[in-house]
Order: sequence, then structure tokens, then C-alpha cells
Amino acid sequence: MHITQLNRECLLHLFSFLDRDSRKNLASTCPQLQAVFEDPALWPLLHFRSLSELKKDNFILSPALRSLSICWHSSRVQVCNIEDWLKSAFQRSICSRHESLVSDFLLQVCDRCPNLTSVTLSGCGHVPDACLVRLLRCCPRLRALRLENCARVTNRTLAAVAAHGRALHTLHVDFCRNVSAAGLRRLRAARPRLELRAEHSAAMMPDRPPRGPPAPGPAPRTSLPR
Repeated sequence: MHITQLNRECLLHLFSFLDRDSRKNLASTCPQLQAVFEDPALWPLLHFRSLSELKKDNFILSPALRSLSICWHSSRVQVCNIEDWLKSAFQRSICSRHESLVSDFLLQVCDRCPNLTSVTLSGCGHVPDACLVRLLRCCPRLRALRLENCARVTNRTLAAVAAHGRALHTLHVDFCRNVSAAGLRRLRAARPRLELRAEHSAAMMPDRPPRGPPAPGPAPRTSLPR
């Protein structure tokens, strides 16, 4: 019996045991298997371990997506978490590409995946508040949002949770240094039943713009040796 003689339900079950690259390779062998690869029912869950995986065409974004996870653990994460004004030109160039990649991907998720119920972002230092605000607005069924080591997340995201995260049951903002204790208190007051966790976030040093050069003044006097 040839694999193409199986019905769609069996093929979907078979594909479900394969990783994304294997699914893509198998789909390239014939139009029937390509149709199975493009079936939204095959893609309720997506997990990415690096930002480079977001650029591949080995997955499908659709309304069937329920759970999305991007967990990036790399030495480059340390570079991404450096304050912008401290980065070298080379580091800023790298981070700019990462920011565009992650932002463009999340905007696609907002447009194509309105039924998301769980999102996890770890080590994504370039995720801005604007993307998360839009995610909360476009995914009204979102129940869990877990953010870890996302340096650009601020109290604006917390305010968006209070305003738009009506279905949200769980919010983690761990090691997000630009979330303040005051912002957390306001969210707890607005959403007392929300399961809110913020490990070390409010205790970390937030980003601060560089101080300008010292104001000019009289030169200090120096005593000459006698």
C-alpha cells in the first residue's frame, strides 16, 4: 500500500509525528502530501528554538494555531539585552535585523491566528510593547501570556493586559527589567483574579538614557610645587 492511498485523517496523523523540516520534505514529494502539509489542522502548535527558524517556510500560520512558543537561548541574547545606547554599531546592526524579524513575524501571527490561547516568548529582547498590545487586541481568546527576559516590555504591556486581556488567566513577566513595581500594583488592582508572576522584574535596573556631558565650568585650580 502506498502512502498516498491513505485517507486525509491518516495522513494528518502520520504528519503529526514529524518535525517541521521532515513535514516539508515529505510534502515536496507530491501534490497530495503538499495539501496535507498545508492543512491548518496540522498546525495547532508551533515551537521555535531560534529566531532563524522564523524565516523558514516549513510551517503554516492559520486560525487553527492555538499555542505559540519562541524560546531563544543563545549568547546573542546577551547582546540583544544590552541597552541600545551602549551597543556598538555592529551590535546595533544585528539587533535591528532581529527586531524586524520578530516584529514582522508577530504581526503575521496577529493577522492570521486570532484563536491563539497560549503564547510564550523567552529571550526575545526585541519584542516591543506595540506588538504585544496588538496581540492582545487581535487574539481575544488568549488565556496565557508568558514573557521571560524580554527587555523592551514595559508597563504599557501591563496596561494593555488590563484593557484588552479579558480572557487572560495567566501572565508571567519574569526578568523583564523595564516592568516596574507600580505597574504591577496597578495591574493587580485592575485584575485581581489574574495569575500574575514577575520574578525579579521590578527589582532589576531599568534602562536609562545616557547622561549628557557635564556642563562647562571653571577649570580646577592646581597648586604648583614650591
